[in-house]
Amino acid sequence: MFIQVIEGHTSDPVALQQRSDVWHQEVEPGAIGYLGSTGGVTSAGDAIFVVRFESKEAAQQNSDRPEQSAWWAETEKCFDGPVTFHDTSDVQVMDHGNIDRAEFVQVMEGHVTDSGRAHEMTDRADEVLRTARPDLIGTVTAYHDGDAFTEVAYFTSQDDARRAEQQMPSDMPEEFAEFQEVMRVERYLDLEHPWLASAGRGETRS
Repeated sequence: MFIQVIEGHTSDPVALQQRSDVWHQEVEPGAIGYLGSTGGVTSAGDAIFVVRFESKEAAQQNSDRPEQSAWWAETEKCFDGPVTFHDTSDVQVMDHGNIDRAEFVQVMEGHVTDSGRAHEMTDRADEVLRTARPDLIGTVTAYHDGDAFTEVAYFTSQDDARRAEQQMPSDMPEEFAEFQEVMRVERYLDLEHPWLASAGRGETRS
């Protein structure tokens, strides 16, 4: 899997969501290697899109399409300033269900002290969290250059997620502390109304 993370700030989230709708209606039908996307805007106006493709080559072919370029030229106007892009094929997925059914999404950004250890810990935590955190539908973690990462966590609801955080099994805090040491989160983006889509399904809203 190949991931592209697009971030910026917007003072018009409605316009940005409308542009997302336009992409799904007019550009997605011819998209090459598109798997799905997660988008949204926080209450502070921080906007993010996390787009999943089959491969780097497919993403590049899609980027080269004139329809994609025309769409982005208009969409970029919805951002207040510079937009940043992060691309990577170093992706780890925790799949506990249909992430498009999530009603709350939390994005965590930061830096990894040991990428190999981070992969190991995520693999080990997968089965534990499947039982301990039924509110967690899945995660998608993208590891970028410079030891940076973007982790997207999908929850059944914000209330479920907050409640489950307070009810973690007694043996989990130690594991969680190690996670915090290896994957140092420097920024949280809470998407209370995420824009979720998978190829062929169109966009869904919570």
